[in-house]
Amino acid sequence: MYEYKGLEDILYIMLYGGAATLAFFACLYLLFRPSNILDPAINPPIRLRRWGAAFMASIVLSHIWWVILGLYLLTDDHALRNTVAIGLDSLTLVPCMMALLLCLLQDRQRPLWPIMATMLPVAAAVIGLGIMMRSEFFELFTQIYLLAVALTFIIYMVYAVRQYGRWLHDNYADLENKEVWQSLILLAVILLMTLAYKLNFGGLIIEYVTQINTLVLIVFLLWRIETLQRLAPIAESVTDSTGLNYIGGLLEQQCEETGLYLQHDLTLQQLATALGTNRTYLSSYFTQSGTTYNEYINLLRIEHFDRLYAKAQTNSRSVTAQQLALQSGFRSYSTFSAAFKKCKGITVAAWIKGRQGDM
Repeated sequence: MYEYKGLEDILYIMLYGGAATLAFFACLYLLFRPSNILDPAINPPIRLRRWGAAFMASIVLSHIWWVILGLYLLTDDHALRNTVAIGLDSLTLVPCMMALLLCLLQDRQRPLWPIMATMLPVAAAVIGLGIMMRSEFFELFTQIYLLAVALTFIIYMVYAVRQYGRWLHDNYADLENKEVWQSLILLAVILLMTLAYKLNFGGLIIEYVTQINTLVLIVFLLWRIETLQRLAPIAESVTDSTGLNYIGGLLEQQCEETGLYLQHDLTLQQLATALGTNRTYLSSYFTQSGTTYNEYINLLRIEHFDRLYAKAQTNSRSVTAQQLALQSGFRSYSTFSAAFKKCKGITVAAWIKGRQGDM
């Protein structure tokens, strides 16, 4: 049976209290701070901030009831103490954690009720097996069940993150800056913390590591939430030829003729603002046209690269493909090289060799 020895160590209590205090102030900040102190220009999703605050609150509550149950209540009934505390953690920390991870993905608003539904067996086990029957099978059941839930959720999250990455690829340029991988890293960190929590049989070292990980997680989540710009999911559509022609004309005037596509990190929202329309309508235009925003911008940039290279050849000027790629709006040569091969079907080196052979 789990023995919470950390509450007997003064240094651990200080670390324990520090984690709870930081989570408390993080919760207040996410709920009541009207603007982003890290970057006022970034407007994080409201739904993400609220679930972030809920997760921070669940951390605070978990720290509180473990102390109350361990030092003041049920001090002689360790089995019942563990039943109540583990049950409360499972019904608060776990669903808030999963909901927060889903809210990081903005391609669509995924329903959260299935998460709450998965916790019903835990609630039933707490009342039936743990409190009423006082069965030692309770902890084994919750460990196996929550492990199965965690594995299922991880598989789904990997799939959802891949979907999110494709959605960003279709709607935003310069994807190396979108940092989709952070959702997977956060998932892995939380999984490790969960395993440490479940495998903790009273070892003080593991309790120290758990609290240090909690501090790191709180800081990382605050930074991640406050640096994630809100993006609007696609919901509307352009279905008539008049709308298609209208948007096409705006793109030619405001993007192609002005060279707006040469701007680094040009987003769909920025392009929509320049056109005087909304990003949902513009994204739907690309869908109806059989392309994506990313493909459209990359095609314009590659055509610009082609013109720059032809001009350099005419003037017998020595240039590198890397220089021309940066002048064509690409932030990195690797991004340009991948887009070029996808667009023209050959590598940059092979294309340049063919052009030189035509001279």
